[in-house]
Amino acid sequence: MPQGLATACRRSLPGPGPPFRFCAVAVCVVLLAGCAGGVAPDRPPDALEPTAAGYPRGAVTLLAPANPGGGWDQTARQIQQVWTEAGILGVPVEVVNRGGAGGTIGLADFVARGDPHTLMVFGQVMLGAIRTNRTPLSIDDTVPLARLLDEYEVVAVPAGSPHETLADLMRDFRAEPERVSWAGGSAGGIDHMLAGLLALAAGIDPTRVNYVAHSGGGEAAVSVMGGHVTAGISGFGEWKAHAAGGRIRLLAVSSPGRIAGSDTPTLRESGLDVVAANWRGILAPPGTDDETRAWLIEALARLRASAGWQDILRRNDWEDSFLAGADFERFLEQETAAADEILRSIGLGGPAG
Repeated sequence: MPQGLATACRRSLPGPGPPFRFCAVAVCVVLLAGCAGGVAPDRPPDALEPTAAGYPRGAVTLLAPANPGGGWDQTARQIQQVWTEAGILGVPVEVVNRGGAGGTIGLADFVARGDPHTLMVFGQVMLGAIRTNRTPLSIDDTVPLARLLDEYEVVAVPAGSPHETLADLMRDFRAEPERVSWAGGSAGGIDHMLAGLLALAAGIDPTRVNYVAHSGGGEAAVSVMGGHVTAGISGFGEWKAHAAGGRIRLLAVSSPGRIAGSDTPTLRESGLDVVAANWRGILAPPGTDDETRAWLIEALARLRASAGWQDILRRNDWEDSFLAGADFERFLEQETAAADEILRSIGLGGPAG
């Protein structure tokens, strides 16, 4: 069963803590009118029929609130590929990047557009960034559609590091927390939160974590490979190629069990009872009506059921964690509360409570 940071939050923080995870996406569709009901004559046979109001109609865009190459961009382009190849939407799909500030710049653009034919990829990083950057907007200003996948986090060190195991690294971390530097993505994101959870699980004050924020996993990997930091945290799928090339050493992964085909031990096996997943999902713009929302959720359910999408999950070491509609909204409420609690524990998002 997919697990998020909520479980880790409950274990590591005092008192009952709500669950936790992460995600984001954007999409836009073009439907050519030409026959009764607005259905294009060359509509693919497997495409969903348009709504009574003719949705989708017009150009289609899928918004990735990050620069090219990152997890959100990768997810958006994989969705574009499957939706197009399977003919699910029956219209072209375009990906547009709008990066910066942990996705909050993209969020502001997305809400301001209010275009019913634009969707957006999002996740845990955005939940943290909304609070860290004190943006006036939130996920409540959008219409959540579905969670699609989980990606587990990995702790890594430079190839020449004296830390052969996570136990070695944590021994030095306990002795002198500030001297151990951690590279990861944006401040307040999943990487930063996991560093705080590791500190809590090890009995270390999380405000003493020396976290070095980067614009994404690519920049953080450069810091780790160059030996500019003690350790780094990022998505397993994003960094496994660096490990295979001998440029970094993977110490532990945040999954509940070992990832298939990998001998990297879990955090639990390494003595820290922490399980955390970075989730990604999709939002519709404000004002999306119920019929359109149901139509889009069905399009995502068909994406999930396709052989092409299941192959993408396997190739990227992503876990299927599909959750839609009202259940997804409840999940987001829990994740937002858990993110707030973890951020407060590491000195972000307001005073510790």
